[in-house]
Amino acid sequence: MARLDNPSIRFSEEDAQCLHHPHDDAFVVSIRAGDYNMHRVLVDNGSLADILYYPAFQQMGIGRERLIPTNAPLVGFGGTRVYPLGIVTLSVTVGDYPRQITEDVVFLVVDCSSAYNAILRRPTLNAWKAVTSTYHLIVKFPTEYGVGEQCRN
Repeated sequence: MARLDNPSIRFSEEDAQCLHHPHDDAFVVSIRAGDYNMHRVLVDNGSLADILYYPAFQQMGIGRERLIPTNAPLVGFGGTRVYPLGIVTLSVTVGDYPRQITEDVVFLVVDCSSAYNAILRRPTLNAWKAVTSTYHLIVKFPTEYGVGEQCRN
């Protein structure tokens, strides 16, 4: 396959053909994290932390000994503090072969309830040179073989 050095990232109405508009849906995708296909991952351009919720961590069969301790709390709405159980680094893959990227992501593992298994944060998306569209519910990113994409679940 030919390599593309600097592909242009564009969105069109065709990208939104499977959606019912207007919508205000959360941008939720599936990713490959480690050896696990993870569903219900929130793409959050406003978050500064990659979060992995403890129930998903347990389902992945990762031992607690892989957690690196941390004592930096996350502060939520109303000043509520949540202390992570630790940090774990996982190899994350998004997109479909050959237009995919695989990068290590450092997740804070948090033991609290959520409708999601994980949250991908803005700095991670920036590191991937990803462009998100909440209208289209797609994230697109450059790869060696053109523009890759990850659509909503």
